[in-house]
Amino acid sequence: MPIRIVLADDHHLVRAGIASLLNGHPEFEIVGSTGSGEEAIQLIAETKPDVALLDIAMPGVTGFQILARIREQGSPTKVIMLSMHADQEHINSAMSLGADGYVIKTSAPEELLLAIRKVLLGGMWLPPSISRQMLDLYLDQVRKSHELTARQSTVLKMTVDGMRTKEIAFALDISVKTVETYRTQMMHKLGLQDIPSLVRYAIRNGLAEL
Repeated sequence: MPIRIVLADDHHLVRAGIASLLNGHPEFEIVGSTGSGEEAIQLIAETKPDVALLDIAMPGVTGFQILARIREQGSPTKVIMLSMHADQEHINSAMSLGADGYVIKTSAPEELLLAIRKVLLGGMWLPPSISRQMLDLYLDQVRKSHELTARQSTVLKMTVDGMRTKEIAFALDISVKTVETYRTQMMHKLGLQDIPSLVRYAIRNGLAEL
């Protein structure tokens, strides 16, 4: 079953380019395409896509406003923001509103494909140029403010990187139950309820420190 996608970008050439890229891969199906924020909200509500690709800077209703609406409605649709801006302020705003990924429009086409696949697996996608720096800064900050152990911090980093529980257990030569215990301990310390919240907290706070 193909991955169903809604694409919203007010630049026709950009939209056509992304559509051409996705149409070249049978695993993807564009179920809606528009240059209007208002239409994007309607398309997402009607088609319930797996992924929405949203341009941040659309006239009228912006990508950020669409994202906020999607999250308010509790939609399970994964959202990847598209932007020309690579600064931390824009990325932080996107993550704080509940985005699952952020792709810069000057990136290689393959990066968008990787981003879509990663968010569907429950991971998050950020520009590779800042991801490592952001995670390193976050780990330093979280150790100081919440006194996480070195092993807990390592498990957290691997979780943010999108690694599955079994992969983390294998890499660290520990049991799956031990990995789950570390995550539970971190969520308790940070006052969080689930792993997605833990990942989002890590990303938000890491970006805030940049």
